[in-house]
Amino acid sequence: MNKTNTGTLLCFEDEQGIARATAEAAGLTLAVIECHRFPDGEMRLRLPAALPGRVVLWRGLQQPNEKLVEVLLAAQTARRLGARHLTLVAPYMAYMRQDIEFNPGEAISQRVVGGFLAGLFDAVITFDPHLHRVATLQEAMPVKDAMALSGAPLLADHIASQRQQPLLMGPDEEALQWVEVAAARHGWDFAVCRKTRRGDRDVDIELPALPVAGRAVVLMDDVASSGHTLARAAVHLRAAGAASVDVAVTHALFVPGAVQLVRSSGVGEIWSTDCISHPSNAVSIVPEVVAALQGI
Repeated sequence: MNKTNTGTLLCFEDEQGIARATAEAAGLTLAVIECHRFPDGEMRLRLPAALPGRVVLWRGLQQPNEKLVEVLLAAQTARRLGARHLTLVAPYMAYMRQDIEFNPGEAISQRVVGGFLAGLFDAVITFDPHLHRVATLQEAMPVKDAMALSGAPLLADHIASQRQQPLLMGPDEEALQWVEVAAARHGWDFAVCRKTRRGDRDVDIELPALPVAGRAVVLMDDVASSGHTLARAAVHLRAAGAASVDVAVTHALFVPGAVQLVRSSGVGEIWSTDCISHPSNAVSIVPEVVAALQGI
């Protein structure tokens, strides 16, 4: 890859592996932000003493509340130290689900967090943000370059190396946007289940009419957190005669116990992108991020 970019890529210690790979591929200088946490929970950050020109901040926003403060402190400090163009790479973007006021008085978190980040950065790069009632990331995050990349094609290529003519299945209707893209890449059949949610960990799944008996099925979604939706879908697919059921997700959040729950439901392999570091990581987003940075 041509290393045509110049500038600095800032990251925190827990993400320096993937940030380093990106910096090396993009021709950026890597700098790890020093972070000291005081007993009262406040933090002190230390960035390089000078940051002229272009600066990229890498911060995934899973478990976001403290990280949003880190982003605020880092971004404004980078500006003070000379950054003329500031890009946020947040492979997982938090607070995108609530895009309307479902009940009177609720915070519309997508607008709040989107506006907050737009006030700090010139460009934002993320993967498969949870958008439903808005068409583009820029509507939620009004910056000049709001880039929503997708892990679906990357996962599709990996699935193609592991399974012959699989059936791609979304665990709910919201997954259609990713399942359809991945299936079209290789000419596979696809469908989505119908989900009824009664609570964060209480869901029911109805399979589509498409026959699954004897087929290799891959459940695909943007994110896996508690694992309950994937597990319920897998149980139904196994009961319907699926020869195998695997899982492919962009964001492997997987709270404690989630992987065990998914596997106990009859799932074989679990594949994810490295948007979030997890043992299931099977494909890298680094080339996509580098290409996006070179396009800004």
